[in-house]
Amino acid sequence: MSTSSISILIVEDDAPLRQEFERMVQAHEGLRLLGAAGTLAQARALLQRCRPDVMIVDLGLPDGDGVELIAAVAREWPETASLVATVFGDEAHVIRAIEAGARGYLLKDTSLEEFAHALRVVHDGGSPLSPRIACHLLRRLAPAAQSAWQAGPNALTSREIDILTHISQGYTVAEAASLMHISTHTASTHVKNIYSKLAVRNRVEAVNLARRQGLIR
Repeated sequence: MSTSSISILIVEDDAPLRQEFERMVQAHEGLRLLGAAGTLAQARALLQRCRPDVMIVDLGLPDGDGVELIAAVAREWPETASLVATVFGDEAHVIRAIEAGARGYLLKDTSLEEFAHALRVVHDGGSPLSPRIACHLLRRLAPAAQSAWQAGPNALTSREIDILTHISQGYTVAEAASLMHISTHTASTHVKNIYSKLAVRNRVEAVNLARRQGLIR
């Protein structure tokens, strides 16, 4: 059972979907709704009053681009993780959002149960991605990541390999930490070191590159 709740802010202009997200958060133990906004202006006003752990944000908002909000949050409140929820699955939108600071990117055809799980994954330091989004990133970034790995001596430690193995099996960072009898904070630090050493930006790239290098199966 969760010892603390994950606070959520929803930024979505489609009222029925926004209400579905609200019900989803309220229905799941360990999630706590701080507020919901339908525009950039409303979201900015809410962020002046509260600091969510995770922000669900649409990219196509009536008064601007959700990427602007993601960039502002990453710059001003880096402790808040942004999870994109959008209909835009093209590579241009994906790359812009991730470069702005989004830590996860899900398409709106994702089930609410998967969204609820993704909120926990993002909070634990992971990067949930819809399969189509992962393909975009792998095609664009994996060759560069592999070159960076081959050019440097940044070998993973045995503990980092253990964590990456658990992640490749579908465990969250928190679950891997529990299995390895270490704190979630320590595990998250190891994950950040893995990303830095492998020159990757998310778990999909890390797992695929490590498999190609024979570090994990």
